Amino acid sequence: MPTDLLSFDTRYPSIGDLKIKAKKKIPKFAFDYLEGGCNEEVNLLRNETDFHSITLMPQYLKEYTGVDTSTELFGHRYDAPFGISPIGLQGLMWPNAAEILAKSAVKHNVPFILSTVSTSSIERIAAVTDSKFWFQLYHPAKTSMRDDIIQRLQDVECPVLVVLVDVPSFGYRSREIKAGLSMPPKMNISNVFQSAIRPAWCLETLKYGIPEFATLKKYMDNSLNMGQLGAFMNASFDKRVDMKKIGEIRNKWKGKLVLKGIVSDQDTEKAIALGADGIIVSNHGGRQIDAGESSIRSLENLTGKCNDKITIMMDGGLRSGPDIARALASGAKFTFMGRPFMYGVSALGRKGGDQTIAILKSQFIQVMEQLCCEKITDLPETLIIPK
Repeated sequence: MPTDLLSFDTRYPSIGDLKIKAKKKIPKFAFDYLEGGCNEEVNLLRNETDFHSITLMPQYLKEYTGVDTSTELFGHRYDAPFGISPIGLQGLMWPNAAEILAKSAVKHNVPFILSTVSTSSIERIAAVTDSKFWFQLYHPAKTSMRDDIIQRLQDVECPVLVVLVDVPSFGYRSREIKAGLSMPPKMNISNVFQSAIRPAWCLETLKYGIPEFATLKKYMDNSLNMGQLGAFMNASFDKRVDMKKIGEIRNKWKGKLVLKGIVSDQDTEKAIALGADGIIVSNHGGRQIDAGESSIRSLENLTGKCNDKITIMMDGGLRSGPDIARALASGAKFTFMGRPFMYGVSALGRKGGDQTIAILKSQFIQVMEQLCCEKITDLPETLIIPK
């Protein structure tokens, strides 16, 4: 059971329960944006189901003194080996979601990553976290915008910059097209109706305002209408990154540099050559390439080859404490999750971040105790290698 029962809502003891509640609380178009993948959504499903074949072996008779779930990452000791992934348009799913989750992350001492296309700004998240946040950069097409964003991050002393590398093209997402959530978003009759039958979401949206790309607002012409916003976004971001572009960022950025979306040996070696401090193995939550591997399979192929040269983390498909244990046993140093946290905040509002973290921590501790692992670094010893 969760240790802090006073704040734990026992009606929602699992991520699955939060997902069911979230679907009832937010408009269908917002849930489809959160839940959808690309094309036939094969890799979206594979991300989750491939975890199920990973098994771990307990050692019940070994000497055991207790569990320590903390882990050091880039000079900071976090209380648990998981953090909150960057998610675009968080305020669309639940108003003020980015701030709610950022505050929960600081409260529980786990990392929070703010996306360039989230609905809270660099400066606002820095203020509510005392600069204890990471930032994910969609690479700007203009050097001036790139350099200004980097300067803004350095001004607020953000410690970790995460450069997204896996969006050379936008994924073909049928759910978003049907919902009118391609760029620019459209509030058609169906979406208006879906909003009207979700009164709590409507009231919160009225309170916090229509979601906007808060970090990018300073680069936009105030006279832009919704029809022009799509053209601005397409022109503002250089979707394909390469060694030269990342090298320029490495030369300017003084903090830790992480590349997100790495899945191959070749790109891992290039990340090391560029002086990156870490990589996040990820397939963008199954939203970019349907024909690719699941994130956990890519992780398995990479770990053991470069762990001593670069910090290897992962996200994609994790939905529970056992999944976190499976990923760490498979060689990840750290894990990140996006959808589980959005289920939590969409279901329970300002209490959602705390609830999600409590679920994951409690499940993870139970697995560690069952496996008789005292430290995170003990988990690889429990991995059962298929014959």
